[in-house]
Amino acid sequence: MRKFLVKLFRLLGLLLLLAIAICAWLLYDGNRQLSLPLKLSEPATITIAPGARIRDVVLQLRDQQRLATLRQGLYLEAYARGANKAAGIKTGEYRLDPGMSPYQALELWRSGKVVVYELRIVEGTRFDAALQQLMAHPQVRHTLTSSDPDQVMTALGLAGQHPEGRFFPDTYLFPRDTSDVVILRRAYDTMRKLLDAEWQTRAADLPYATPEEALTMASIVEKETGAPAERAQIAGVFVRRLRIGMRLQTDPTVIYGLGAAFDGNLRKRDLLAPNPYNSYLNTGLPPTPICLPGRAAINAALHPADGDALYFVSRGDGTHQFSATLEEHEAAVRRYQLGGRAPSPSVDPTSVPNPQVVVPQASPEATPPATSPAP
Repeated sequence: MRKFLVKLFRLLGLLLLLAIAICAWLLYDGNRQLSLPLKLSEPATITIAPGARIRDVVLQLRDQQRLATLRQGLYLEAYARGANKAAGIKTGEYRLDPGMSPYQALELWRSGKVVVYELRIVEGTRFDAALQQLMAHPQVRHTLTSSDPDQVMTALGLAGQHPEGRFFPDTYLFPRDTSDVVILRRAYDTMRKLLDAEWQTRAADLPYATPEEALTMASIVEKETGAPAERAQIAGVFVRRLRIGMRLQTDPTVIYGLGAAFDGNLRKRDLLAPNPYNSYLNTGLPPTPICLPGRAAINAALHPADGDALYFVSRGDGTHQFSATLEEHEAAVRRYQLGGRAPSPSVDPTSVPNPQVVVPQASPEATPPATSPAP
């Protein structure tokens, strides 16, 4: 009996040593396999769907032939479960770079650092153009069924609001499958918060009754100049015109009112065509913004530069010549735009037989536009 027990203990000892040796080898081999880079010759992506388990992810790696060896996948699943890390993986699209090991990939999936895409909306873009950018983006989940502005605003829970100017132009980063409505709502909220903050610190005695009117002015400033240093000066010209009842007479508002009819060439007949956005015929601000203005334009509209200029004309280099009187303005037009020739007569809105056009009783000097009229 004693000999039997001795043999049994020896056998059990050998089995234990064998088990220890096997475990040690598995630990060594597992660590080595999980430290080996995944099979990647270039960056690749993997998408973890909602509710996916670690096994599903490993099978996806195998199907995409990303595993260096078959054992690598088995070890990855075993390690994730044994280390209690499998439950921590987050849904989303992840970028796998050459040289990345399964250890690193697992931590990436647990971090939630998904691939992000961008939508860049440039300052001065019109809402319809920005919407087309969004609707054409391949990584956006498209839920809007129409590009009609009213239907878009209704989908955002903003029925009755005109969309122009209400979305902040910026570079928006988002993970794949983010819905168009989410991105638009983010842009809307960003603009609302920015406008509210800027309105609180506005200059005194501005001719705006509401923040929305300031936003409209900012959109005009945005379209009138690309020179950052001139924005406050441009705003100053238009603010002074509003204060004295002088028409703004700015081409971008007319172009916006023409819509799809604008062919790239603004003619005198366009300046004489009545519509709510024709600032050559109507006093005050147009009914809505004419583009999506940026932060700098909004700040300029609410902090216009002091001065006495009522006119400006392009110098042809991206900047403008500002003038306080009609005589100075006409001289600037001759110098910078007409090559020394006399300017053509200014547009006279009173000659347009339209009872809906509001014609203020302004002084003769107030009749010419802030910028030289189109030929």
